[in-house]
Amino acid sequence: MSLINTEIKPFTAQAFKAGKFISVSDADMKGKWSVVFFYPADFTFVCPTELEDLADNYAEFQKLGVEVYSVSTDTHFSHKAWHDTSPAIGKIQYTMIGDPSGVVTNNFGVMREGQGLADRGTFLVDPQGVIQFTEVTAEGIGRNAAELMRKVKAAQYVASHPGEVCPAKWEEGEKTLAPSLDLVGKI
Repeated sequence: MSLINTEIKPFTAQAFKAGKFISVSDADMKGKWSVVFFYPADFTFVCPTELEDLADNYAEFQKLGVEVYSVSTDTHFSHKAWHDTSPAIGKIQYTMIGDPSGVVTNNFGVMREGQGLADRGTFLVDPQGVIQFTEVTAEGIGRNAAELMRKVKAAQYVASHPGEVCPAKWEEGEKTLAPSLDLVGKI
């Protein structure tokens, strides 16, 4: 079952951010755009490259009014240890949610059955707490923050311009479409 256009489910979890342990809940994701970025495990291989890519682009996400939350089934203690020992992860300024209970991972439908690990799932949540975008990739396929940024911009454009949609490969400032009977068969 697709989670697109569904509201995020309630959760409360511990996280690591800016050298501190904090509590994060579904309520923290409402009122602004949020990227929820699941990955399998701390201290691994593809995961730090993805998280570093997000860290390198975090200021740009912030300029768009987007908060970033990374999530794995590791604890917030493990996140801190990884942050303190890895140069790539040490760049992270966004919130790193620990989900050892699997509540958040299961809420978003990306728990690997019988493994206790999250799939590589990316979700864009709008300010109302509704999921607007989801992507899940296989274990060995890393994600790209620049492509995620493009999709965030498209979602924000569509949200603020009712009646318009963004075509394939749309980039900010390019033409959009206004679906109508006049366009049927002409694209």
